[in-house]
Amino acid sequence: MTVDVWWARIDQARDEFATDLDAVERERLAAYIHADDRKRFLLGCTMVRRLLAARFSLPAASIRLDRTCPRCGKPHGKVRADGVELSVTHAGDLVGVAISDRPVGIDVEKVDPHLDVDGLAKVALIPEEIHELSRHDENEKVRAFLRYWTRREAAVKATGEGLPAKPGKITAGIQLEELDVDPDHVAALAVVSAEPPVVRTFRFGSDPRR
Repeated sequence: MTVDVWWARIDQARDEFATDLDAVERERLAAYIHADDRKRFLLGCTMVRRLLAARFSLPAASIRLDRTCPRCGKPHGKVRADGVELSVTHAGDLVGVAISDRPVGIDVEKVDPHLDVDGLAKVALIPEEIHELSRHDENEKVRAFLRYWTRREAAVKATGEGLPAKPGKITAGIQLEELDVDPDHVAALAVVSAEPPVVRTFRFGSDPRR
């Protein structure tokens, strides 16, 4: 079982990418106030569309995507497409897309040295994780917390269950992989599978097959 993971930086976003978006995506794009948020959303949509276009030999604009939230019906849920499993993430300078034939989730977070790790750990981690976190010095504690957080985020994206009201152990039957991106970000991948995946990593460029 293989998972393809594609990464891009937000400076790769171009205004002309919007021509391939559908009406719902264009409406969401226009609603963003900050330029970097618009770039992240636009680049995520473009990556998914172009990667699936290359996979299915179709024009990018013709790819049909569904982001309907199962809880409220609004178009902000996990992206779905026929014949493939997808997950999209973005934070800081990075946008990532994971593609597989099994339910998959990907998450990336920007390393912020001012993050209130101890406060967040009390509400986001289980006692065993908090204990392990306490063993790290201050310089490494942020990255250690984000490793726990991205794994949990990736897992709930893979299962589609959403974040629980209280922290808990990650469901059995999910394969978790830490992804090496760059010194400024922490990322993780989750796949609903009995076997560990083969993860192939690519940089998104002008030709999505490269």
